[in-house]
Amino acid sequence: MFAMRKITLLAVFWGWLFFSCYAQIYTYAPDAARAQEALEGRFDGYIRPQNLDEWNRLMSSRPHHVGSPWGKANAEFMAAKFREWGYEVEIETYQVLFPTPKVRILEMTAPTAFRASLEEPPVEGDASSQQIDEMLQPYNCFSVDGDVTGELVFVNYGVPADYEELARRGVDVRGKIVIAKYGGSWRGIKPKVAAEMGAVGCIIYSDPEDDGYFQGDTYPEGAFKNPYGVQRGSVLDMPLRPGDPLTPGYGATADALRISKESADNLIRIPVLPISWVDAQPLLAAMGGPVAPESWRGALPVTYHLGPGPAVVRLKLEFNWELQPAYNVIAKMPGSTYPDEWVIRGNHHDAWVHGASDPVSGMVALMEEARAISELAKTGWRPARTLVFCAWDAEEPALLGSTEWVEDHADELRKKAVVYINTDSNSRGFLGGGGSHTLEKYFDEVSKSVVDPQTGVSVFARLNARQQADGGKALSHYKLGALGSGSDYTPFIQHLGIASINLGFGGEGNGGEYHTGYDSYEHYTRFKDPGFVYGAALAKVAGRLTLRMANATILPFDFEYFTQTIEEYLADLMQTTDRLRTNTERENQMIRAGLYALAADPTQTFVEPQLKAEIPYINFAPLQNRLAELRKSMGAYQTALQKAAANPTQQAAVNAILKNIERSLTREEGLPRRPWYKHHIYAPGFYTGYGVKTLPGVREAIEQRNFGEAQAQIEILSEVLGGFVREMDKATKLLKG
Repeated sequence: MFAMRKITLLAVFWGWLFFSCYAQIYTYAPDAARAQEALEGRFDGYIRPQNLDEWNRLMSSRPHHVGSPWGKANAEFMAAKFREWGYEVEIETYQVLFPTPKVRILEMTAPTAFRASLEEPPVEGDASSQQIDEMLQPYNCFSVDGDVTGELVFVNYGVPADYEELARRGVDVRGKIVIAKYGGSWRGIKPKVAAEMGAVGCIIYSDPEDDGYFQGDTYPEGAFKNPYGVQRGSVLDMPLRPGDPLTPGYGATADALRISKESADNLIRIPVLPISWVDAQPLLAAMGGPVAPESWRGALPVTYHLGPGPAVVRLKLEFNWELQPAYNVIAKMPGSTYPDEWVIRGNHHDAWVHGASDPVSGMVALMEEARAISELAKTGWRPARTLVFCAWDAEEPALLGSTEWVEDHADELRKKAVVYINTDSNSRGFLGGGGSHTLEKYFDEVSKSVVDPQTGVSVFARLNARQQADGGKALSHYKLGALGSGSDYTPFIQHLGIASINLGFGGEGNGGEYHTGYDSYEHYTRFKDPGFVYGAALAKVAGRLTLRMANATILPFDFEYFTQTIEEYLADLMQTTDRLRTNTERENQMIRAGLYALAADPTQTFVEPQLKAEIPYINFAPLQNRLAELRKSMGAYQTALQKAAANPTQQAAVNAILKNIERSLTREEGLPRRPWYKHHIYAPGFYTGYGVKTLPGVREAIEQRNFGEAQAQIEILSEVLGGFVREMDKATKLLKG
């Protein structure tokens, strides 16, 4: 017994030494951390920016939207590269609905006649912009067909608050066509809200104040959107669910059962069209009615009026509603120790036109990362866990390629997926990252280990310097943002509950090429990332994230920052509720006193707002109590991890819990009125689109003044967090051995 006790004490001592004496790589032992750093140094030595340049030039040399010949050629090119590098490769094809434009007419019939050109002409010095016949002309994918005529109403950014302002000014959009500025929310929110308000059509334009000459020189002289640039993009109701509209919740395989287009619940119900500001200016100049509020006005040389009319416009749209093949390239390097645990790395390869920035700049960084790892493999090294590199197709229409793959492989992913690491477009500047907050410590350490190519300090140190230069407090660590939507991480984290990260560089490569016919190799290499040095930096950051997760003996999930973040979310939610209560009381007092009218412009017609219902008491105690449990359990886990002397069997059991712990934050029934979204900590906002809503079930119920639902969602969220605590406690017990 004494001998056993001595051995146990030694094991505890060495376990403590294992996790506490070398903190540079979380959960790695000192020797393992040194070996991992050496491996990452060799990995860095294989990164070649010229490869990114060569591949970007090739892949963006022709338009490659979903179903295009060059889209297929790019998929085959990447598959061949991955095979050359020693990966097991498969191109998985899905048949997805992808409408393309057939008829686009926008004309003003009163008070004067005008017909919009709806074209993006070539520019001097950009050979890619000459390929007009191969380009998808500017349109909003998943707009409905329609032929509507109506008076024009200017709705600012077209978010719900803008319609409240219009109502106060006596402007009604029912039966009208609205014109909204890009910005302020995701584009799909604009026709969604317009339809809910009774509008029959929607036009979206890019105002030069937000994206044009007001910001800087326009293309080709500078990076910003020129008068003819138009932002294409999807308007599918992705906050309801992304993916193929005809195969809800299951993969769009060739033999899949498809519902009718009319039965799809996530199609926008009114026609919508994007236009350039050169086409928008005559429409805005012809409008009358009240002058727009100062904060709504843009940079065009017109007086911005709200309408309705006297401008009357006709909008006629028809589309080819066809299935197109989406080619997902899936490349695997089997793990040596844990082959059934997958570290998944993804970026999409389809574009609206040439897509040198979005998405090829991120795609080529992923390819170079995979190539460098293959060089490591040639030396005899193998990852402990299986690496899965994914090149998604059909991201732009509505995350189609990744969503269909995730839905098709859901059972396997629930068993095997450890983490999903996503990139998209990339440019020079500062490291940006968002993701599951259980991964924040792991991301922070990586951000401090990669050198910024411009300054020579770590990418974290450069970001920290900017934070302080802008008047903020110094950062103690890299704080991940929360994930909403807008890229291929969405089906992984918010549908299946797979811990995810999204990252990229930016901030110094601003411009107006986004989703236009000018997102070309010529534009990218002049203004976004000359020399592809930040593409190489992206490969190094993402490569470390991939390699460290693949090789970790104990998966590097941390609960301290997660706990702090949930506490911050709850505090903010309670403060938001208090502000809403205070603002409601103040607004009702102003309505009763007629102060809205007294403060109004006497030349405008106002409609007195209706009194708002008072906000009842909301009991947050279940969440406060659960957070106290979470903090206690988090401390116990950290202590157990520092003292751990787990054997391989225990480590495998702990990792099985950690791999699935993010899934405990989901519920099968999902969020209210959108069951596809199952995560109860992060979701895209119902009226923000890409923008995240944290603790979404509770937060959106309060914002929508559905207070009975808010209380019910508090109870549900408390149960969800309770499940998370129980899983953490299981891991703690195993670590104690």
